[in-house]
Amino acid sequence: MSDLHFTGAVLPGGEGEFWVSDGVVHLSDPGGPATELRGFAAPGYVDAHCHVGIVEEGEPDLVRGRALALEDVAVGVTVIREPGSDLDTSPLDGQPGLPRFVRMGRHIALVKRYTRGLGEQLEDPSQLVDAVRRRAAEGHPWIKLVGDWIDRSAGDLAPLWPDDVLAEAVAVAHDAGARITAHVFGEDALPGLLAAGVDAIEHGSGLTADTIEIMVEKGIGLVPTMIQIENFPSIAAPAAEKFPTYHRHMMALHDRRKATFRAAWEAGVAMYAGTDAGGFNVHGALPREIEALAAVMPPEEAIAAASWRARQWLGFAGIDDGAPADLVIYDEDPRVALAHGALPAPSAVVVRGELADLPR
Repeated sequence: MSDLHFTGAVLPGGEGEFWVSDGVVHLSDPGGPATELRGFAAPGYVDAHCHVGIVEEGEPDLVRGRALALEDVAVGVTVIREPGSDLDTSPLDGQPGLPRFVRMGRHIALVKRYTRGLGEQLEDPSQLVDAVRRRAAEGHPWIKLVGDWIDRSAGDLAPLWPDDVLAEAVAVAHDAGARITAHVFGEDALPGLLAAGVDAIEHGSGLTADTIEIMVEKGIGLVPTMIQIENFPSIAAPAAEKFPTYHRHMMALHDRRKATFRAAWEAGVAMYAGTDAGGFNVHGALPREIEALAAVMPPEEAIAAASWRARQWLGFAGIDDGAPADLVIYDEDPRVALAHGALPAPSAVVVRGELADLPR
């Protein structure tokens, strides 16, 4: 393993230098030859909503999953939080050049209330608690519920679970040491989920002033997947004739997305960057998500949502003495570039202490 020596600006602080040896960061010179790196260094990015084990066409497999993960690494992603997958991607753990994973196992939904064939789809809401108990027994640090989806009998987005069942399910997850999150597009499922004590919300495009206030009070995280919500018009279009109320609702959520997330940020909701890659969105899109976040928060905060703040949320170290070396390095200040509209391509990515092979 070749050693590295970095000099320049270390985000979020100021000027500094560090070394990478034996896969970890050193703040003093461990000695020996080292490859010189200069510029602006940030803790490696987290894609907090990224499905390596879901593909738009065909069946996912580990060969394809590995290739998709490498597409994410190429833009600086060194941690993938995978919120639901029918493919067990754990054999990818520890492979050279691949990111670290935070998994949740399979989504938990209801029959006819989620994407056909994806996740564990229960016959009745009363089965949720046992499903969460099984998922917790698998040992994943997070569990994901589908909180709302189109109810074809109502012709619109609607909650999947009764409030009392949610409260028991969340308690079961917490008692097992797992955190729990929920997919939510609309407004109506949020009060019950937040009251139950979920740890995060995925998407959250239906947030209101009241539910934002609750998220702040309870310290519930938000992964807004802004570039996924940009897809709402194409997601809703096939339903325009048969389910016009749902179509109008999805379009309204889309139209006010920036105002919704700006209000959440200004109120103090903790927000993290996630692309929802796998299906509608391609991998390697985290820079686009950071750019979208910079439309509702300051540039440095948008980078923090993908870097040091997201790593802290998930229990990963930053650029600290003795920490595993996961880094993204730029020739120019990414905060300045982002303020002008776009992140540059990284000049180097260090994952698991090794320089990644980047496309040129």
